[in-house]
Amino acid sequence: MTTLTDRPSAAPPRSVASRRMRRRSILIGWSFILPNFLGFALFTLVPVLAAFVLAFMNWDAYNPPTFAGIKNFTRLFGDQNFHVALGNTLIYAIGHVPLTLVCSLALAILLNQKLRGIAFFRVAIFFPYITSLVAIAIVWNMLFDPVNGPINQFLHLLGIANPPGWTSSTGWALPAVIITSVWRDMGYYMVLFLAGLQAIPQEYYEAAAMDGAGRWRTFWNITLPSLRPTTFLVLVLLSVSSFKVFDLIFVMTGGGPGRATLVLSQLIYQDGILNGQFGYSSAISLVLFLIVLVVTVFQFRIQQRRER
Repeated sequence: MTTLTDRPSAAPPRSVASRRMRRRSILIGWSFILPNFLGFALFTLVPVLAAFVLAFMNWDAYNPPTFAGIKNFTRLFGDQNFHVALGNTLIYAIGHVPLTLVCSLALAILLNQKLRGIAFFRVAIFFPYITSLVAIAIVWNMLFDPVNGPINQFLHLLGIANPPGWTSSTGWALPAVIITSVWRDMGYYMVLFLAGLQAIPQEYYEAAAMDGAGRWRTFWNITLPSLRPTTFLVLVLLSVSSFKVFDLIFVMTGGGPGRATLVLSQLIYQDGILNGQFGYSSAISLVLFLIVLVVTVFQFRIQQRRER
């Protein structure tokens, strides 16, 4: 005869076991996420939050910060450097985004062919994106040299007596930077468009061919609608990268000649790192953040309307 103490212990309720399994899964998930999240929090999130706070402060990195209220933002309205940098940033984005989009899409369509050696050309187009930016800037400055540069020499052969001064001209320096940036970036976005093109079912094109649709109609009615998610991704990535451009302009022109290529990110660097006005440069950073946020939200809203 068995007693109560001899009976095997009852199994825990299923709800308790499921909670344990769920807690264990959460801990396992956090064990994978935590190292990357700590790096992101330490090197990105905390500096961004600190910049938002410093936007309302006066701080030169040597003395304790003092509260300034909105004085840093009111100063922006009378700062001619800020107006010039904002205009140059908008012009750069307006030129860089559509040109890179069109060139990368055209290259993706051109290289989406089953030809011998096509992989070599895909790698060749993508290669500038992973090349040293300093090397790219130096080479393109040599190409844009107004006297001995191959570009102007070629324009002379075409009969153009007074070709542009490019990076030495206040009117042509920013277009020169845009051309260089498009050449460098189009290979990366070409790869994104290639992935989108290869995901389109071939049955669509076969049905269009049976209906007698030409190339342009097939492209307009099948290719472009099917590439809408990829195009949206490319637009968002291009917009963000265009508004925060810094490295190429810094190496290629340094913001010159004069203020012809001065952009917001470079103005942030000058006022913050060089001049020690960290509060004012943080205010410019906050304005740039809001501009990028508005543009991104606007693009998302348009995409949601199209999907409806």
